[in-house]
Amino acid sequence: MENNKVWFITGASKGLGLELAKKLLAEGYQVAATSRSEETLIKVLGNTSENFLPLEMDLVNEKSVKNAIELAVSHFKTIDVLVNNAGYGLLGALEELTDAEARKNYEVNVFGLLNVIRNTMPYMRAARSGHIFNISSVGGYYGEFPGWGIYCSTKFAVAGLTESLAAEVKEFGVHATIVYPGYFRTDFLKDSSLLLPQNPIADYKEVRQSENAHKEDINENQPGDPVKLAEALIKMNHEENPALHLFLGEDAYNMANQKIASVQKQLEEWKSVSVSTGF
Repeated sequence: MENNKVWFITGASKGLGLELAKKLLAEGYQVAATSRSEETLIKVLGNTSENFLPLEMDLVNEKSVKNAIELAVSHFKTIDVLVNNAGYGLLGALEELTDAEARKNYEVNVFGLLNVIRNTMPYMRAARSGHIFNISSVGGYYGEFPGWGIYCSTKFAVAGLTESLAAEVKEFGVHATIVYPGYFRTDFLKDSSLLLPQNPIADYKEVRQSENAHKEDINENQPGDPVKLAEALIKMNHEENPALHLFLGEDAYNMANQKIASVQKQLEEWKSVSVSTGF
């Protein structure tokens, strides 16, 4: 039966991770869910059971990650599906964000994700099966948003490393999917998940406008339903040949097409320069 699979979800105490965990548990799947607080997980998803294991995990501490994965395997005997969902947003111009602010976003969104993959793959490789969903963002494909440069670049990194991962693990029967959500109605745009620069520069008017729009107008008005996103991931896991690139939300679909059309136009416009550089 398909619903006897074990799912390991990072960042499961809120947002997309929480909705996915709820949906999976309701359908009888086995779920290991991680967060920085085990208490928060228990509050929103319940106590440890045959089907559910709440785990406190610090993404940027590889020892903590390794321990959480070992506990999950000890409890469920395996991990069939990994969902790297944990991460946070950072909205600020490249000039105004400090080195520390930028590096921290990479530590969580990229290197934390790598910690989880590095410690999960030995089990999937041994089992010769598995599916890894890495949650990027439409901003990991289309980055023309003032103020989102660092965040988008972390998500571009997630997309790039997942393409390589898919090629590397194919021989072991393991699949990898990059998930590019558009705007979904979660708490991603709230203060707990979207950080602003410590030292804003007033000259960046478009960045301030983006901050205001996301905090005041877009927040709680996003068109995407997180429950339907959860359903889409479960459905994709059932596919024999799942997508490598999965855009979720009509907005994400449209932005991807806009980017593709723009790149194709410029390829042709500057073809003579592109092909003129050989010996």
